Amino acid sequence: MRNDHRGDATRPPFPRGPLFAAAAAIAITLGGILLTQASGVAPTRPSGVAQVSRDLRFEDTPHGAIRITDAATGQLVRELEPGQGGFVRATLRGLARERRRASAPGPEAPFRLTAWSSGQLTLEDPATGRFVDLGAFGQTQVETFTAILLANGTASHGKLAQGTAQQGGTPR
Repeated sequence: MRNDHRGDATRPPFPRGPLFAAAAAIAITLGGILLTQASGVAPTRPSGVAQVSRDLRFEDTPHGAIRITDAATGQLVRELEPGQGGFVRATLRGLARERRRASAPGPEAPFRLTAWSSGQLTLEDPATGRFVDLGAFGQTQVETFTAILLANGTASHGKLAQGTAQQGGTPR
């Protein structure tokens, strides 16, 4: 029986410097997250004045679509078929999870979609106070939610400032 250790003597040792640097970066990131959560610091609320605001209900249908209706009128705004609106679905999943944690009302309570004079576009859950700055996720997501906001030519408050959709939400 032969013991073959051919590669062991000639293989250089694994460089520890990059390994320690990666571990330190991970530790700093996790520490920052924990510190931010413990301090109760919330994302910055939008500055400016609400230009257009619309309260919307999002409802899952039996065939897997998401039906979006205007909470004030009950009018159908849009229906996202299965496989469509992945970002919309993911955003709503996160907000719904927060509602469950806070024991807040379920799907019957509307969400508020708002375009701000600062150029931000936000989706807020008035039941929990949580909001998402949609501009942080890119132009495509801003365009998707702007189309929902302006669908059927109705919105509950104000006028959309020229260029809000072109600005990509959050000014950079």
